[in-house]
Amino acid sequence: MRTNTHDGFEVIPAVDVQDGEVVQLVQGERGTEKTYGDPVEAAQRWIDAGASSLHLVDLDGAFEGERQNADAIDAVLETVDVPTQLGGGIRTAEGAIDLLERGLDRVILGTAAVENPEIVAEISETHPDSVVVSLDAKDGEVVVEGWTESAGITPVEAAERYAELGATAILFTNVDVEGQLEGVATEPVRELVDATEIPVIASGGVATLEDVRALAETGAAAVVVGSALYEGKFTLEEAQSAIDE
Repeated sequence: MRTNTHDGFEVIPAVDVQDGEVVQLVQGERGTEKTYGDPVEAAQRWIDAGASSLHLVDLDGAFEGERQNADAIDAVLETVDVPTQLGGGIRTAEGAIDLLERGLDRVILGTAAVENPEIVAEISETHPDSVVVSLDAKDGEVVVEGWTESAGITPVEAAERYAELGATAILFTNVDVEGQLEGVATEPVRELVDATEIPVIASGGVATLEDVRALAETGAAAVVVGSALYEGKFTLEEAQSAIDE
């Protein structure tokens, strides 16, 4: 059981890419997106603002089941010099290992890990500490396939399984609040932090500095922030100092 400490709590900017551009979706629904320009420029902007790592998502990949924005993502990997994690359309161990060998620090597996948990062990064997398992929860159950199907398992049950298989962290998204800028639900995050030994990265619904603080209080290791940063609700610097206060 880890104590609730803010030490090292990190605010990680999201660079979600669709059709080669940075976008933010509301509740993961295609057609709700707002676009924010070039992925390399966005990534550079966050690094200049003090980001110590980046969260990249190939949104088309997440929906289509294979990587669609490889060029845009590669361009980001080539320009940035902070640790990066990437999710979206990574469905095989070979695909994941290929990315890790090209300079990505961590792969984020969602649907692939739910459908084939062993993939986590397979990648971790040659590349330890490189697999983040993404658990998206709706109404207290893990959902897959772009949030359309329930996996019939709770986030806590799933997290325990992946920790044993070698996952280095859990990325937990509460779909009920995702992309709406209406605030966060801290209870499910706290429950997961208390139940698992590996770090929990929270994602979904962050709209205010208060939300960032509330998630830091849960004992989570980090929070991924998208819309709020792009919409200028607060700056990355403000978010980081809100926790350090």
